[in-house]
Amino acid sequence: MNAGAVLVAAGLGTRLGAGKPKALVTLGGTPLVTHAVRRLVATGGVSHVVVVVPASHEDEFADVLSEFADGDVPVEIVAGGAERSDSVRCGLRALDRECDIVLVHDAARCLAPPSLVARVLAALDDGADAVVPGVAVVDTIKLVEAREAQTVVASTPARAALRAIQTPQGFRRSALLAAHACGADATDDAALVELAGADVVVVAGDDLALKVTTPLDMVLAEHLLAADDAVAGEVTDTHPRGQS
Repeated sequence: MNAGAVLVAAGLGTRLGAGKPKALVTLGGTPLVTHAVRRLVATGGVSHVVVVVPASHEDEFADVLSEFADGDVPVEIVAGGAERSDSVRCGLRALDRECDIVLVHDAARCLAPPSLVARVLAALDDGADAVVPGVAVVDTIKLVEAREAQTVVASTPARAALRAIQTPQGFRRSALLAAHACGADATDDAALVELAGADVVVVAGDDLALKVTTPLDMVLAEHLLAADDAVAGEVTDTHPRGQS
């Protein structure tokens, strides 16, 4: 099994209000994208990382990722597309063709620990075609619909059956390429694989893999970075924070 990673870092960070690509915003003095690459590399199970960035920002990302230039794991930078799925496809085209396993990860989930990456890879090694990490939902979720200029509740799914899905998501390359062949867009790659008819296995997620989207998320991430020793890059801690 030869795993490569497509790290999606093409977001412009509008909701974060930083005035720069979100992945270049610093957390504890280090850009989000650097945190994310460090943790991918620290697993020891990834042989190539392709970082997909906003067009015209390639040089800025090359500067902040220069620490990986002479590393054992090649880190390549490519420009992304108009939508998230377009960016993933750009990354797939650049990924080493020897990689039969693909991790698709969001740079915004920069604190996802190496133990989470290892858990996804282990499920793929056990034979799954597609794997996502998920944590139990603590809020009651309502499906809503518009009705006579109001938003009303349409139904209430059983909370025990719901999971909040994180990244990295892992796939056999053949399954992911087949899912992307239709050219559709989705909020995550697992949705495309589901549409193609494949089963998606859920493993335990991790509370550290929160998605940094708003200023409040940045505050939470700063506290997690300061408080949790696991974000230092250890791969020996396999106890999940969160449930599948």
